[in-house]
Amino acid sequence: MLKLEINWLTYVLDNEWEFSPAGGATGDAYFAQLNDKKIFLKRNSSPFLAVLSAEGIVPKLIWTKRLENGDVVTAQQWLSGRELKPVEMNGENVANLLKKIHQSNELLEMLRRIGKKPIEVDDVFHEVVRNLHPDLLKLDIVNKAIKFLEQEVDNVKTDQNVVCHSDVNHNNWLLSDNDELYLIDWDGAMIADPAVDIGMLLHWYIKKEDWPKWISLYGMELTENLLLRMKWYVVAQTLHLTGWYRSKKKNKEVLHWLQYLQQLL
Repeated sequence: MLKLEINWLTYVLDNEWEFSPAGGATGDAYFAQLNDKKIFLKRNSSPFLAVLSAEGIVPKLIWTKRLENGDVVTAQQWLSGRELKPVEMNGENVANLLKKIHQSNELLEMLRRIGKKPIEVDDVFHEVVRNLHPDLLKLDIVNKAIKFLEQEVDNVKTDQNVVCHSDVNHNNWLLSDNDELYLIDWDGAMIADPAVDIGMLLHWYIKKEDWPKWISLYGMELTENLLLRMKWYVVAQTLHLTGWYRSKKKNKEVLHWLQYLQQLL
């Protein structure tokens, strides 16, 4: 391991510990090891990590410490395991854990207490369109997607609001060596239509002919309205990703998501 001179790390743990970056978008996550002790450290994790830990949705929270600048560092159990493979996303364990999350009143109340409001469909639409680069707005497929979203806005509105993870990518699912499944990286948590999570998971990982079976495992029925809501959010997410990669000038990824948008529509 590479020993890193990071002020906040040496503040919460002494210099005998060895640290290594754990990846992630913020760069504020590290693994720490001292002899046989291993923990996962993160700065400014989602404020409802304690509830997620208590519900068994993320690895056990060990302690929380506040830094002098107000930042909060959390230490979690470092589990030996691996991320799920794409082909494993149709498993009953995935359906069961997502159902548990979406049905958790404790998670919902915690998000409400920290000021989260349900995501409105109109706000999603306007934000996605507003953030698109002018070059993308010249493309027929992008305009076709925008037209689809606009036409279906009223048809996808629902009173069904749950805690959504919002990034159920296979690499956010951790399977421990004891076959315990966890969903990690909750920085994008929101109160929204469960179709936000379900749509992404089904469209990205599961064959269409297997959707009814998966939805049955989850505990819902695959209605025409649910199909529409899932598609709507996946199209919106795809437009968002296309715009984000365009802003980063990553043309290969832009082309990938434009092609995926073509498939969706």
